[in-house]
Amino acid sequence: MDFFISDAIAQAGGTAQGPSGMANIIMLLVFVAIFYFLLIRPQMKRQKEHRSMVEALSKGDEVVTNGGVLGKIVDVGDAFLTVEIANNIQIKVQKHAVGAVMPKGTIKES
Repeated sequence: MDFFISDAIAQAGGTAQGPSGMANIIMLLVFVAIFYFLLIRPQMKRQKEHRSMVEALSKGDEVVTNGGVLGKIVDVGDAFLTVEIANNIQIKVQKHAVGAVMPKGTIKES
C-alpha cells in the first residue's frame, strides 16, 4: 500500500493535498489551448474558406446546395442565387446555402 500513500502522510495521519492553485490554473490554460487548436481554429478556417467561395460565385458556375440540389447559376444577386436545376426550371437559394462548386461539365446536358 506504500505505493499509493507516502509513509510520511500515513504516519502523521494527515490527508494528502491536491495540486496547488497555480497548477490548477496551468491545467486550465492547457485545456483551453488544446480546445482552441483542435476545435475553434479549424472551424474558423472552414468558415473563411466557405465565405471566400460564396463571394467568388458567378453566373455559369455549377454548384451543389447544402440540401443536395445540383444546378447551374443563371443569376447572382446580393443575397440570393437563381439556380437552374433542369431545362426551364429555376429555383432561388441563399448564397450561403451553396455547399460546393463543382467542376465545369458536371451537369450533363440532355
